[in-house]
Amino acid sequence: MAINLQKGQTIDLRKNDKGESFDLSQVTIGLGWDVKKKESGFLGKLFGGKEEEYDLDAIAFLLDANGKVADLGRTVRNTGGGQVGLYEGDVIFFNSMRHPSGNIWLTGDNRTGAGDGDDEQIIVKLDSLDARYQTIIFLVTIYQGRQNNQHFGLIENAFIRAVDSRGKEIAKFNLSGDASLNGMCAMVFAEAYRKDTEWKFRAIGEPKQTDNFVDILKTYS
Repeated sequence: MAINLQKGQTIDLRKNDKGESFDLSQVTIGLGWDVKKKESGFLGKLFGGKEEEYDLDAIAFLLDANGKVADLGRTVRNTGGGQVGLYEGDVIFFNSMRHPSGNIWLTGDNRTGAGDGDDEQIIVKLDSLDARYQTIIFLVTIYQGRQNNQHFGLIENAFIRAVDSRGKEIAKFNLSGDASLNGMCAMVFAEAYRKDTEWKFRAIGEPKQTDNFVDILKTYS
């Protein structure tokens, strides 16, 4: 049975206190959320008000022993003629979805959070990850959140969970929006880190006002 984590709680990913062991050859970090439904009232019902669309993005930073992103990648020109930075470095995000090592990747972009289950997933081959990577930070940002007045205070049923290669859920951390998260457009959800020869997982739940993950990246570069 998976462990429901509390903020700040740390567990061993390979085995738990109940004697269960987990296969870390490929771990799925799943993130999910729902947007709170607005009170529609008479006019909303009359004109069929449409739910607002949120675009939440899952991101991962790979850190070295100094707690830094050592490789910030390169800048390339995309098909639209614009430039994309942080490409093929140690930051996994919507413009650079797969790490050059092939050991960590983002599966895709869900723009609505609709439906049950994971809305976005980051897959990590923890047992294959190079030893120079000591920590992985997992965060979520709301694209253009500040511009659109979208924030985590309007998000509910948010979670991050870790699932092993056999589909067994290892741990889950639930975090739903309240007034304390109003105006917060990013969330550092959790981290996986090496401790001796094992991998640990810690629930963080640290909100940030920015909607641009590069502002958070500055702390780690």
